[in-house]
Amino acid sequence: MSNIVYLVPALGLVGFLYMLAKASWVSKQDAGSDKMSELAGYIADGAMAFLKAEWKVMAYFAVIAAVLLAWSGGQVENSTPLIAVAFLIGAVFSAVAGYIGMNIATKANVRTTQAARTSLAQALKVSFTGGTVMGLGVAGLAVMGLGSLFIVFYNMYVVNTGGSVNGIEMEKALEVLAGFSLGAESIALFARVGGGIYTKAADVGADLVGKVEAGIPEDDPRNPATIADNVGDNVGDVAGMGADLFGSYVATILATMVLGREIESNDAFGGIGPVLLPMMIAGAGLIFSVVGTWFVRIKGEDSDVQKALNVGNWSSIILTAIFSYFLTDYFMPNTMNIRGFEFTGLDAFFAIIVGLVVGALMSIITEYYTAMGRRPVQSIVDQSSTGHATNIIGGLAVGMESTVLPILVLAAGIFFSYEFAGLYGVAIAAAGMMATTAMQLAIDAFGPIADNAGGIAEMSGLPEEVRDRTDALDAVGNTTAATGKGFAIASAALTSLALFAAFVGVSGINAIDIYKADVLAGLFVGAMIPFIFSSLTIAAVGRAAMDMVKEVRRQFKEIPGIMEHKARPEYERCVEISTQASIREMMLPGAIALVTPVIVGFAFGHEVLGGLLAGVTVSGVLMGMFQSNAGGAWDNAKKSFEKGAVIEGETHYKGSEPHKASVTGDTVGDPFKDTSGPSMNILIKLMSIVSLVIAPHITEFRGGDAGHTKVEEKENVKEIVMADEASKAVDAEEICL
Repeated sequence: MSNIVYLVPALGLVGFLYMLAKASWVSKQDAGSDKMSELAGYIADGAMAFLKAEWKVMAYFAVIAAVLLAWSGGQVENSTPLIAVAFLIGAVFSAVAGYIGMNIATKANVRTTQAARTSLAQALKVSFTGGTVMGLGVAGLAVMGLGSLFIVFYNMYVVNTGGSVNGIEMEKALEVLAGFSLGAESIALFARVGGGIYTKAADVGADLVGKVEAGIPEDDPRNPATIADNVGDNVGDVAGMGADLFGSYVATILATMVLGREIESNDAFGGIGPVLLPMMIAGAGLIFSVVGTWFVRIKGEDSDVQKALNVGNWSSIILTAIFSYFLTDYFMPNTMNIRGFEFTGLDAFFAIIVGLVVGALMSIITEYYTAMGRRPVQSIVDQSSTGHATNIIGGLAVGMESTVLPILVLAAGIFFSYEFAGLYGVAIAAAGMMATTAMQLAIDAFGPIADNAGGIAEMSGLPEEVRDRTDALDAVGNTTAATGKGFAIASAALTSLALFAAFVGVSGINAIDIYKADVLAGLFVGAMIPFIFSSLTIAAVGRAAMDMVKEVRRQFKEIPGIMEHKARPEYERCVEISTQASIREMMLPGAIALVTPVIVGFAFGHEVLGGLLAGVTVSGVLMGMFQSNAGGAWDNAKKSFEKGAVIEGETHYKGSEPHKASVTGDTVGDPFKDTSGPSMNILIKLMSIVSLVIAPHITEFRGGDAGHTKVEEKENVKEIVMADEASKAVDAEEICL
């Protein structure tokens, strides 16, 4: 193995060290008045209380899962108990990634508020730097962890044993590495689902009693749920999103490496060029994401914040695309073959470009469907004038419509990337899309920080000009949050396809025949799972929100002086309700994602499990897009009234009847966009990675299930050849006669 592979963890370390420097800069900024610091302290304490409660549950799960993995690894031929170690490392890294984001977000929020007292430019600098810490922390940990573990396991299983790059030794090394991805995705599931339930229970409860019943502003300090609401922005949109994209990042690289093992390559790296390439692309994308952050700057109060973010994003994408050409030329210089499909390094480069284009287009399309002033959101605003029901109808219609263009883009991306480099092309396209994850997360995490900053400004009673600046950032943050979710679901779709292709290779099946009754049944069951998963998560938000509403009503009734600012609400009680509800309610959805592939795989075999994965992937992608975009559109339709929405020549503001209808729509859309929709990403990825990990065990359990498939294929080929030879003999005899 070439020493160049050591560059991968080194690049991850560079990104991580840059992250630490930026975190230090944020911490040194002015945190404002004592009142502001006190409010920020409540938010930070609530966020850490949630993390500690969640970590306690996840620790039990991680230990039990690791024991099971270690035991099963020792029972199956060519498997190893070391997969449990990799699993625990992945789980810890995923949890740390979430903590980094949570920690910096709860510091950057109040400092953004203070910076907004100076200028919009300074407020953007603080909030985006906080988001940058999140993005670089996640990507840096992923690149460092995956690169370091690959070096260890490759040396252990291939170099030290004199094994083959295309042999069982390399397969074993990558199987152990899959444990790292499984650990990351498992923790991401609980972080995403638990965080989503937390944030929306608090948000819905605060809105229904505070804004609708009591008629007080969203972030009014008199509302007992307002601190829990601000905590929720961090646990859902920061820690949850960070763990989500950390899992996608790792799973995409891993799936591409697994497929790269199947390629016979005469490169200068002993035949592992296709395996090293996705890690190098990730490392390069991390560095170019750092460069992209330098371009996010504005000057005056009227500057376009969204444009500044777009400049930084496109800079990192273009630089990554250019450098990918040199990487593919260096690591894959010759013609290669994967499962009978021949391609070159240049073909792989074009597949990477396809992935980058797909990611960019998904963000653009999502922005169109969720941004204020665009046709989709304006249609919801217009329909709010005729009541709550028409607002709901309009939002549902926009959400459903918003799946069309993204699916066409994804379909085109899959088609063209396959045309360039076969199944490896689809995987490397996903790796290309995920290359700038650090930048995507920086833009996404900036939104919750700006939202919290506005809440602190409102609760602290700061001048209107300060709230205007934080509102300007928050409005852009809502759009970036929606585009971030669009990017996440697109990456999850391509990642799942790459994992599916890797699963097919590891399991040894050659095709999935949907005309078989059991496979067709698996397909339909898989398509059903995102619906029951969504039902459980949305119902969980409803139950938790009911508890929150009752608690807020109780405090308004039993604590005299709250509405007159003479008594302090019991913020801690609302934080406790959200924490307990999220931990309790995340169990069943998580169990469905983890257990279903195991039951189906061992009971019915690889092919039926493949049908299940196909169903859950297609259905889950559509559900994720529909819910995330509908919720984002409803949210910005509501915010349109805060600035003044024009309907048939008349301007409507907060408190008007159309605004009240938009609040209802936003309340319905909250669990769509922040709980159920984003959870689809984890669901489809986790089921795929679980299937990949258990594939060798299914073969062992079912007596060489996959092996029989290959033997049957060889026998069929033999029979065809013999029949063809017999036919030729008969023809020759007839000619002689």
